[in-house]
Amino acid sequence: MSNAKRLTALEVGRLTKPGTYGDGRGLMLLVKASGTRSWILRLRYNGKRRDFGLGGYPAISLSKAREVAEEYRAAIREGRDPLAYKFKKPERQTFRDAAEATLTGLAGDKLGEKTISRMRARLEMHAYPKLGRLEVQSIDADVLAEALRPIWAQKPETARRVRQYIIRVLRFARPDGHLLERALAKAVTDRLPAQKAGEHHAAMPYNELAAFMARLAAKDSKGSLALQFTILNAARSGETRGATWDEIDLEKAVWEIPAARMKMRRPHRVPLSPEALAVIERAAKFKRPDCDLLFPSDAGTPLSDMTLTKVLRDMALPYRVHGMRSTFADWRADETDYPEEIAEAALAHEVPDDVKRAYRRTDFFDRRRDLMRDWAVFCTGEAAPSPVAAPVASPTSPPASTMKATAAAKRGKSKSGIVPDQTMLGFK
Repeated sequence: MSNAKRLTALEVGRLTKPGTYGDGRGLMLLVKASGTRSWILRLRYNGKRRDFGLGGYPAISLSKAREVAEEYRAAIREGRDPLAYKFKKPERQTFRDAAEATLTGLAGDKLGEKTISRMRARLEMHAYPKLGRLEVQSIDADVLAEALRPIWAQKPETARRVRQYIIRVLRFARPDGHLLERALAKAVTDRLPAQKAGEHHAAMPYNELAAFMARLAAKDSKGSLALQFTILNAARSGETRGATWDEIDLEKAVWEIPAARMKMRRPHRVPLSPEALAVIERAAKFKRPDCDLLFPSDAGTPLSDMTLTKVLRDMALPYRVHGMRSTFADWRADETDYPEEIAEAALAHEVPDDVKRAYRRTDFFDRRRDLMRDWAVFCTGEAAPSPVAAPVASPTSPPASTMKATAAAKRGKSKSGIVPDQTMLGFK
């Protein structure tokens, strides 16, 4: 690689043909068919080949890409996490400037063009008017709540996403940004009125979930067990209803769903919590010699979607089965420090960009196991959320404990954390 021909600034500016163009020592410019260009750095890290996204061109010039690449190489040589490197930020920065810098940093192999465009449009419409000119250090929970108030009740899903985007910008731009994600999201929610569930996929508020799961656990029907299994795994109804015994590895506590049964037509591994395994144990009495389904109907066919819906209706609840995935997503955002990437992997959502699909070489399985165990503990009411916060530099950072000591003890771990400055959150 050291003898490879290096790129010139003039060459980089003229490259339009889709392909990968090397600059030597693992640094490459990726040109997509759409015309967008981004920098990729290929290195060996922890014994494996890794591709690191350094940002898009021309926002990141050739000289800047080389500078950043050298920082990554130095970090690996010195035994540091290369993903802890960040661009220097000005001491005084407006929210708009910070947001645009964040979007630039996420472009390329981190998030796709459509996702970036959607994020920018929502920030321009709902965040920039009130926050755009404010310095990032001046934005606290009160300011953020007032910015979101006009859409909080009328457009709840949009409001939650805009809140997520704003906090992501603050996490990038502020020295204390890594402490903000869980604490600030919860502080903002506390300052705003309760959101009403929408007509489509109405989601149960997560603070009602533990009591509901206790009622559900008292039932012993196939439908109630299938619904418990669906909720504990944040799965789609069809994934549960079509689950078979040969997909379940009890020894490894893994549910392997084949691509043919997944919405995105890609295989999906689900780490099974002790609570999910307990549901499987209860379902064993329904096992049939002529059928391999985990939750078979009386006819030996998959349960109908209405079977799970009827469980909710019989309990006089207005929620939808699919809405339980939104309940999981809201709990993750409000009550934990797990990054969005881990939750998206747990929900088996589509990765929206070809480059991201090609260069992301992990399904975050180990971190998802921690997430799903914490979720199961929350569902069963065995532990309350904790104010613990930990920095998240990237999807490959070490997992953060997100629940109180009882949850950590259940996993055989003990964690301590940092409580964010209460003044920053708006508490006087």
